[in-house]
Amino acid sequence: MAAKDHYREGLKLISSGSLEGALEKFQKALEEDPDFYMGHLGLAQVLDRQGKVDDAIRHAREAIRIAPDEPLAHTSLSRLYQQKGLIDEAEAEMELSRQLQT
Repeated sequence: MAAKDHYREGLKLISSGSLEGALEKFQKALEEDPDFYMGHLGLAQVLDRQGKVDDAIRHAREAIRIAPDEPLAHTSLSRLYQQKGLIDEAEAEMELSRQLQT
């Protein structure tokens, strides 16, 4: 199964409330393709919902390393920074996201 397929299944599992199942699917997506930035964003989303914000930030940063021009990655990191109270960092990431969308 391709990384994208595992990713899509992970999204469905998040929607149904199965965070552990989603986590497994996103991990499988990254096993298939370690540079699949959406897999890292999926993991960040699950880890955030599990209260593991620091781990979520690590995956959001990895997504940005892989796809620095992807606005969604910067928006995700901004939201995570806000949760941690890192307002300056959050605003900087949101500004990058806005610039990339224009």
